[in-house]
Amino acid sequence: MSTIVTGEAVVLELRPAGFAARMLSAIIDVVAQVTVFIGLMLLVGKAVAESDPALARTLSLALVVLMFVAVPAGVETLTRGKSLGRLAMGLRIVRDDGGSVRFRHAFIRAITAVLEIYLLAGSLAFTVALFNNRSKRLGDILAGTYALRDRVVAPLPPLVHTPPELEPWADLADMGRLPDGLSRRISRFLAQSGRMAAPARTALATELAAETSGFISPQPPAGTHPEAYLRAVMAERRDRDYVRLDRQREQTEALAARLHRMPFSD
Repeated sequence: MSTIVTGEAVVLELRPAGFAARMLSAIIDVVAQVTVFIGLMLLVGKAVAESDPALARTLSLALVVLMFVAVPAGVETLTRGKSLGRLAMGLRIVRDDGGSVRFRHAFIRAITAVLEIYLLAGSLAFTVALFNNRSKRLGDILAGTYALRDRVVAPLPPLVHTPPELEPWADLADMGRLPDGLSRRISRFLAQSGRMAAPARTALATELAAETSGFISPQPPAGTHPEAYLRAVMAERRDRDYVRLDRQREQTEALAARLHRMPFSD
């Protein structure tokens, strides 16, 4: 992991891309660029080679600059550090401070790539990246960039529902505010309970239910499983909070509408 402290004193933990992942993404990009370049060269050769050799050479040089400098720099800038190979491997190029790359960073990387990847068959990029803790190639060192694994959005925990047999009790129960620590422990337990061994799952559910019972009145029907009890409590508290917040929003909007219609005098 790479740790970066932003200007707002926020610590970001980023995962630099591994050497193998960078190599594979570079190979995909090189194959794609060379394939398109060869196809365009064949088209140019058929179109103007016989009629005007000088024009053919000029267009060939322009295609080299376009395909190996302008296009990679433009794509990397517009996609904030992506390319075909990085998209396939789940990578992104960022600045050393974790920010998005600009055109100057992408341009430096593209110009340097002509030397270290194409003219030297990747040997320079391979050697530099192999002995760099972030797998940087020469272009990254000059531009102040490196490759990281894209952030993956954490899946949301499953929504908790009140067991049907406890819905009548939950609708009438008086539920006080749970301590924040207890509420977090219950939420974490419900999210992970499916991966717990049965004895540990039941024991922890019983412990949490006993702590929760002091804030709930009346208690659930006799014989209620402690985990079902916890699910009912958390689901009902969530639903009541939604209703309360929605009511507050409606009251605020109604007050704002009345103030808007109220005549004002200087």
